[in-house]
Amino acid sequence: MYYKTMFLASLMTGTLIAISSYSWMGMWMGLEINLLSIIPLMSSIKNMMASEAALKYFISQALASTILMFSIIMMSLNLSYNFNSSLYLSLMLNTSLFLKMGAAPFHFWFPEVMEGLSWLMSLMMLTWQKIAPMILLTYFTNSSTYLILIIIFCMLISGLMGLNQTSMRKILAYSSINHIGWMLSTLLIMETLWLYYFVIYSVITVNIIFAMKIFNIFHQKQLFISMNFNYLMKFFFILNFLSLGGLPPFLGFLPKWITVQTLIKNQMFLMSTLMIIMTLMTLYFYLRVTFTTLLLKTNEISFFNQMPLNKSFMLMVNFISLISLIFSTLLFNFM
Repeated sequence: MYYKTMFLASLMTGTLIAISSYSWMGMWMGLEINLLSIIPLMSSIKNMMASEAALKYFISQALASTILMFSIIMMSLNLSYNFNSSLYLSLMLNTSLFLKMGAAPFHFWFPEVMEGLSWLMSLMMLTWQKIAPMILLTYFTNSSTYLILIIIFCMLISGLMGLNQTSMRKILAYSSINHIGWMLSTLLIMETLWLYYFVIYSVITVNIIFAMKIFNIFHQKQLFISMNFNYLMKFFFILNFLSLGGLPPFLGFLPKWITVQTLIKNQMFLMSTLMIIMTLMTLYFYLRVTFTTLLLKTNEISFFNQMPLNKSFMLMVNFISLISLIFSTLLFNFM
């Protein structure tokens, strides 16, 4: 337990070093401290899938770090004598950050790593590990065209690849890729809006993973078995998935609402329309998960059906999703 606490503190310190450094070398060092700290937390002697996921994560992040270091060295040596070469170096640097956060089409490692992790480590991958690459991306983004292309890839690939998944960890991974596209779109217009989006996404993700960790759910077919007699938890789980999909009047609708309106104010009509249309594909498999939980029922005996739950704690954790209609309306009127 002591070592886990130490590695967790080092992981958070690495992220803080990366986002607060004044030089690219310091940012690279912070990312490496973060990487070397999360590998021992991911790997497990008792679970070979976790060790495999840790190895895959290390290889992909080492590749991204190599590309990042190469582009930093090339720019520091002033080897870019013309506009084209400096543009290529900036695109290379941005590519390394996209690879680190798992944005499409550099997402090849993300679902596979998620499949081998525990729910707590999955929560870390979906939330905390996105902070440093996202913030570093705001420091050096020269090509909005490249960013728009990545956003479209995130929306399209997450919708298509998520349709055929039954693993809840992979569904949340492709959901995260879709939300990465929305977060990247906020970086085009307003960096503060990214913070609002990320905080709300993290709150909803914590609620969903908290429910699936309690009932030990890893696949879609387990939903209607484990939550058979826990109607309150089933109700909260469905609401949070609808909120994650961005349906009104839930809290997840608020950041997408503000993002679309801000894009339209900045004359980006086509992009906002494409984002909404392609997000409907992810909304389809969100609704498939909620219908599975709500409509299907079994008489099979499950240990988790008899599990005592702290209802007051669940009410406190999920209360924000239930009253989000009021928050969404009031906050939007004041902005």
